[in-house]
Amino acid sequence: MVEKRPQLPLLELRSITFGYQHLPLLYDVSLSIQEGELVGLLGPNGSGKTTLQRLLSGLLHPQQGEVLLAGRTLQQWGRRGVAQRIAVVPQELHMPFAFSVEHMVGLGRTPFVSFLGTHTKQDLAIVQDAMAATGVTPLAERIFNELSGGERQRVMIAMALAQQPSVLLLDEPTSHLDIKYQVETLELVQTLNRERGVTVVAAIHDLNLAARYFPRLLLFQRGVVADGGPAEVLVPGLLSRVYGVNVQVGILRGSEHLSVLPPNQAKAPSPANDALPTPRVMVMAGGGSGELLMRALADAQIPFSAGALNIGDSDHTLALRLAATVITEQPYAPLSPEVLAQVRAQLAQSSLLILCPAPIGPGNLALLHEALSAAQQGLSIILLSTGEERAIEHSTPITDVSSAPLLQGEFAARDYTHGEGVRLLESLLLAGARVVRSVGEASEAVLQNSSFLR
Repeated sequence: MVEKRPQLPLLELRSITFGYQHLPLLYDVSLSIQEGELVGLLGPNGSGKTTLQRLLSGLLHPQQGEVLLAGRTLQQWGRRGVAQRIAVVPQELHMPFAFSVEHMVGLGRTPFVSFLGTHTKQDLAIVQDAMAATGVTPLAERIFNELSGGERQRVMIAMALAQQPSVLLLDEPTSHLDIKYQVETLELVQTLNRERGVTVVAAIHDLNLAARYFPRLLLFQRGVVADGGPAEVLVPGLLSRVYGVNVQVGILRGSEHLSVLPPNQAKAPSPANDALPTPRVMVMAGGGSGELLMRALADAQIPFSAGALNIGDSDHTLALRLAATVITEQPYAPLSPEVLAQVRAQLAQSSLLILCPAPIGPGNLALLHEALSAAQQGLSIILLSTGEERAIEHSTPITDVSSAPLLQGEFAARDYTHGEGVRLLESLLLAGARVVRSVGEASEAVLQNSSFLR
């Protein structure tokens, strides 16, 4: 018996990092899409959906990592090769010339025409087929700029279909359309996927339409927060954390008929999504320092809160997926008074704070001040060490901080505040904070004290 090799993904992102003007927008993003999939890309404005699609199409190049099409990098395919296999439908398209619909659809053959720019009989037949498949043949002689929004959207899809692509990327295809054209557009996309085998990745903002038309959803917030079917991704707590607004999800005749509602609306009962325990453990992290701890707490089914974390931080993306509550600040912004008030309120509800070994910069000194204030009021605090300093007795308070190796070693090495961060950590130790040298010890300390879980 010959063993079958696993099928290569049609599209694959491997450890992609990308940013504008040296500011990271996507960090270490990996995902794969199989041939024939119909994928909806969800996320709030500014989450990186459009940037992700531009990377998939080759319009942007990652600063780190690689994008593969059928096992080869986009650079290996070349611009013409990519254009013959990946078609992009933008949100809007404004033409400076009075092109007819048939002329517009014919532009889709550009990657295939000769250097003389002439269409063959085969090209013309493909254009007619694309127009027929999208229902725009009756509009052939109309001027593209004079069409309605829904008609223009169909023409843009026809132009993309004329490329005979393996992959169709759509950026908010239902934006600015009324409900009639929204449904018609997505029905068309679904038909092209089902009947022609076109792989579709569509950024879409309407969660209800996403649940109805896309069997796989990627919830994106500068990284993949959730990846699965509508019932797995459209979870109230997760959506509320990602979008920053409370939502309710009702279930109507199965997962393909989920209904996402604003707050204060009647909803179908969904007890599995509502029974979230109040987190008594709080995690302060950043820059990936909290990844192992958050995964360990989630594996042990210990509810926890996390923050404050900036959008775009890898710990923020993971916390959106795993934490019961996430306190979020805008990317690259200092902590605002409003966010610090949220941190203070969350600390007041917590029984334990775990400080991860994140770099200490001016932007997060305010968090250490809040932690110290909470410690002085009796909050239990664990300082998670990287484990590089072995002179510390694990899980024990430090009383003689002047000789603590961590203050001269690990803590000082990640303090970029001219010593203010180390002084705050020293005060935390004097206030009774404990140092542990591994994520396992931190998790064990939580489990051994049931008051942290109540």
